[in-house]
Amino acid sequence: MLLLGLTGSIGMGKSTTARLFAEAGVPVYDADATVHVLYEGEAAPAIEAAFPGTTVDGKVDRQKLSAYVLHDSSAMKRLEGIVHPMLRAHQQAFLDAAERSGAPVAVLDIPLLFETAGENRVDAVAVVTTSPQVQRERILARPNMSAEKLDAILGRQIPDAEKRRRADFIVDTSHGLDPVRAQIKDILYAMAKMPRRRP
Repeated sequence: MLLLGLTGSIGMGKSTTARLFAEAGVPVYDADATVHVLYEGEAAPAIEAAFPGTTVDGKVDRQKLSAYVLHDSSAMKRLEGIVHPMLRAHQQAFLDAAERSGAPVAVLDIPLLFETAGENRVDAVAVVTTSPQVQRERILARPNMSAEKLDAILGRQIPDAEKRRRADFIVDTSHGLDPVRAQIKDILYAMAKMPRRRP
């Protein structure tokens, strides 16, 4: 089984692209969705201990946690130290199940793939992109989002141009869903002929 790392900066259309891979019958691991699950259970006690007052009724309050870590890189590192080992365990369980299902390709949807050297753990990387204007419009339309918060998030992410330079495949989401479906088909066709690259 080959592993495709799917990444892209905030607002590029990565979640939609991941959904279309799943629609095409590809097993997809969603790191963000797993974080949501962890925040509602397994990770909550350790996060409350590290960042008092950030949970409500045993679940992490993302707004309160964000206020703690958004502008503090050492707090962000502490949070990653709690969450990343749990994420890796969930990811391994997903990979074992995908392998048993006989899938030729599985997708790891990981927002900070390059930032965490995740490209070394996959066989190829697809970067989801769109124009800077479309990106900003999409993000600023989200609830609880401000230009300042957006700039802080983008400041933690490798620039889109650099991600595209390091990608094996680029998925452009600027023109609607059908072109994305066609690009996914091309990627799966190309991967069927690729050698395994990860150690």
